[in-house]
Amino acid sequence: MALPRSSAAVPTTTAVPTPGEAVAGTRWIWLAAWPVTAVFVLSNAATPLYVLWQHRIGFSRGTLTVVFACYILGLLGTLPIAGIASDRLGRKPVLLPALGAALVACGLFATASSVAALMAARLLTGIAVGAAVSAGMAAVTDVAGPGRRRLAALLASTAMVFGAGLGPLLSGVLSETGPMWTVFAVEAVLLASAIAVVTRMPIGRPHDAAGTRWVRIPGVPRRNRRDLVMGIAVFAPGITATSFVLSLGPSLLSGMLGTDNRIVAGATAFVMFSAATGVQFAVRGLERTTVLAAGAASTLAGMGALVLAVQLREIVPLVVAAVLAGAGQGLGQLGGLSLMNANVPARRLAEANAALNVGGYLLAGTLPVAAGYLSDPLGLATGSTVFAVVLAMLAVLGAATVTFHARRR
Repeated sequence: MALPRSSAAVPTTTAVPTPGEAVAGTRWIWLAAWPVTAVFVLSNAATPLYVLWQHRIGFSRGTLTVVFACYILGLLGTLPIAGIASDRLGRKPVLLPALGAALVACGLFATASSVAALMAARLLTGIAVGAAVSAGMAAVTDVAGPGRRRLAALLASTAMVFGAGLGPLLSGVLSETGPMWTVFAVEAVLLASAIAVVTRMPIGRPHDAAGTRWVRIPGVPRRNRRDLVMGIAVFAPGITATSFVLSLGPSLLSGMLGTDNRIVAGATAFVMFSAATGVQFAVRGLERTTVLAAGAASTLAGMGALVLAVQLREIVPLVVAAVLAGAGQGLGQLGGLSLMNANVPARRLAEANAALNVGGYLLAGTLPVAAGYLSDPLGLATGSTVFAVVLAMLAVLGAATVTFHARRR
């Protein structure tokens, strides 16, 4: 079925002198999304293992969220460089070193015996993800060509959330049925296949954007700032909700169910990101502002379910909260990425993707950490409730922002 085109003007310039639209068929658009999936499998593969590492190494919930935040630090440190470098040098020179960093992270995770090793592995993972969400997603658009930008946005966005959900499930199953190192051995094979895809990807080098600085805060052209603000307003609360489930969700499950079974933790994350994947295909024909409004509503409902879960100590509302959080991230991500793909010139597209993710991950890297440290003295239920209330207010603000800007378009 043909995907509907937005009424927004679609730039006709391309970022690279590539035969992407003329030569690359739909198969290559799907293949171009594979490196994004492979990197995001690693991004959350550690989620079911945190409780196990806590027992073996010995560290608090606050330290656990700091380990998780090292990933955000690596990602945010990479985005100001990767997006601009990708637009100037090309997608491959950014993606290949990033995939190499991900392979090193696999080795560190497989042999980790200290908090420092986990922090280093998470940092390198964040670096790889920073390249994936800027250069990797832009590469999908390059391969698709100007006429298939909406399809490219859908595949790039769902590749991210599908990988993010597959990682914990794979990790939970493999770590329960065999040695922990097998998790990262399998992931190394996936990353090696991604390297092969990037090497053969039918895109060339861009024309150098002379006169631009190599390192700066990622941004968009002035006329696209409204699109960026709307995307961040919904995407940031959505990805913060899923970050909370990934970092402290296993601890909540352990307290509620009295079990540290890693398959349960991995399956919960998989269900969350399956919702994020499925909902994007379900709404692909809707207006972008409608998608964003639905994302804000989903995040708000998810936080209500989270409060209910921690207060009643019931597992069903917690799973509902995870599903709604996943849908909130997926909708916010698809809406924001679609706005970038439709309206931002191709020569600034990777930088625009980086700007969207900087806005989202800044919140995702701070609020769950605050909730983790608040949970140590006050208890996980109190910390989770405060987190949910704050994020619910931000989701309402996001919906108001979309409504305000949509009326002014």
